[in-house]
Amino acid sequence: MQGILWRKGRPFRRLLVYFLKMRGATHAPPRVPLAEIGWSWLGSFLGMALIAELHMQMVSRSDLMLLIGSFGASAVLVFGAIRSPLGQPRNLVGGHVVSALVGVACYQLLGDLPSVAIPAAVATAIAAMHATRTLHPPGGATALIAVIGSEQVHELGYLFALVPAGTGAMLMLAVGLLVNNLPKNRRYPQFWI
Repeated sequence: MQGILWRKGRPFRRLLVYFLKMRGATHAPPRVPLAEIGWSWLGSFLGMALIAELHMQMVSRSDLMLLIGSFGASAVLVFGAIRSPLGQPRNLVGGHVVSALVGVACYQLLGDLPSVAIPAAVATAIAAMHATRTLHPPGGATALIAVIGSEQVHELGYLFALVPAGTGAMLMLAVGLLVNNLPKNRRYPQFWI
């Protein structure tokens, strides 16, 4: 009898456990020191300024806004979360390049069906980044830009993966290496490959 009651109550307990998981498991991390905030700001400013200057010469204003959004998210990881595995060189460069290739392929194969090409680009980019150990969240935006960008972006074809996606990531990496290693308590990268 007790076993029957136990089994009957199982769905309720599962539901309870499901909702209890939404409470979270720990507290938010403490605020970082002011010096850390300052170095993050300086690195992000320099990295984004270089990328904006490079891309302004290559793509339209609307495409520039999209690209800046993608690299702005990369700047958060490279300068604001320098120990995150998602912001290390392999992930930064590999994530943007792999995702750009996926995005271009999706546009070329499914460009006439944007409602399919858009989710296919982002979902496949995530899968490809997982498979290549290059998971970098802004890569999803890079894949998306390859699909929804202007004709100027589409005319680049697979070159989009090298310029502007690859070059932008390399610029961000160069600034990350130079700025993040200036203070003695910061170290970037944590790993290369």
